[in-house]
Order: sequence, then C-alpha cells, then structure tokens
Amino acid sequence: MKNNLNAVIRPATLADLSALVALEAATFDYSQMGRANFRRLLQSPTAHFHLAEGSDHTLLGYYLLLTRRNSKRWRLYSIATSAQARGLGLGRALLEHAIGYARSRGAGELSLEVKTDNQAAIALYQALDFAVVDLLLNYYDDDQHSDGYRMRVTL
Repeated sequence: MKNNLNAVIRPATLADLSALVALEAATFDYSQMGRANFRRLLQSPTAHFHLAEGSDHTLLGYYLLLTRRNSKRWRLYSIATSAQARGLGLGRALLEHAIGYARSRGAGELSLEVKTDNQAAIALYQALDFAVVDLLLNYYDDDQHSDGYRMRVTL
C-alpha cells in the first residue's frame, strides 16, 4: 500500500462499529450513516467494507463498496479519512485498494458521487481514470443542497 502512514487495509468487522461511527461523525457534516446503518452494512453480503488502521490500531479511514448480486456495476458508496491522515496518501491508497478489490471480484465498472466543489476528491478520482458521467442537481442534503457529479471508471 502506498501511503506515508504505514497503515494496514483490512476488512471491517462488527468490532470496528464504534470507531467507524466516530470517524463518520468527525468527517461528514451531512448524510452521515448512523450506527444502525453501519451495523446492517457490515453484515450485508452486498456491502464490502474495508478500513485502514495505524500501527497503534487507530482507525485512519475506510471505504464502502456496494453491489447487487450478479451485477458488474459496483458503487463506491463512501470513503473517508481521519483528519490526521489527510494529505498523506491514504485516500489514494484506499481508493486503489477498492478498485483492485472490486476488479478481483468481477466488477466491470465502479461509480461514485462527489460534491461538485470537492476539488481535491475530484482530482484524485480523475487521476485514477474516473470520468464525470452526470451532473446531479441538488443531490446532497447539506444546507446548500449542493450539486454532485456521478463519476465512473471501467475496470
């Protein structure tokens, strides 16, 4: 894994639930997943959760992929990094891991949604060959009802 934290990426488990909820609350001020949703998704066969943890077992980030049975279209539903891990390559490492994981399980494409003003995330996605395929007006439930882009990469 290419990051400056020597983080380990591994599948998330129910034992990680509280740390995931805390990271979600610290990362997003809109559209937060709650404890019940995390619990349900951690147990779902169509949800693929991985997290990055530091050498002290601190949660540094996670990603969540969703798919449907027998579908070649997968969705990056969420990706988050802790404040202390930002700018150190962890987001890219998580995204590269997600792409490789989806590809190894037969996914043909991966899509995601991102706020149109999140230039850092958009640049990362474009660097990994994601392209904007749709403009989603008033997509986010934040105070501004921000627009989003749907981006997609063929695997």
